[in-house]
Amino acid sequence: MSESIDDERERIREQKKREMQERLENGGSLDAADADGEGTAPDKPIAITGQGHLDEVVEEHDVVLVDCYADWCGPCQMMEPTIESLAAETDAAVAKVDVDAHQQIAQQLGARGVPTLVLYADGQPVERTVGAQDRGTLEGLIEQHA
Repeated sequence: MSESIDDERERIREQKKREMQERLENGGSLDAADADGEGTAPDKPIAITGQGHLDEVVEEHDVVLVDCYADWCGPCQMMEPTIESLAAETDAAVAKVDVDAHQQIAQQLGARGVPTLVLYADGQPVERTVGAQDRGTLEGLIEQHA
């Protein structure tokens, strides 16, 4: 099973590489905001600035993983490299909500503890996890709804 995950990860990397090359060849930039393809997921986590911003991100992308975190949270800090690599290597957009700065958004997302991860597919919340998760679990959830 580990081989199939590695194969899938490599397939996604190659696909993203091809998309970036095509974008550059067509006069575009590597900035995901300049991409012509609607729903193209950025390769870095998106820092959510408010409820309207979160709504836009969820509406714009087919699959969005929302990470409700706190700077003081040890498990959140441990998950940071995983969250960043999921943004770079999967077709999902990754959004980060600082629960201290955006308490109302965190409450609406049902974040009673941190980290809380909420997966949206087609604009609807479809999965919610609380606590540190391993990369394989999160990739599996993303692939299941992609």
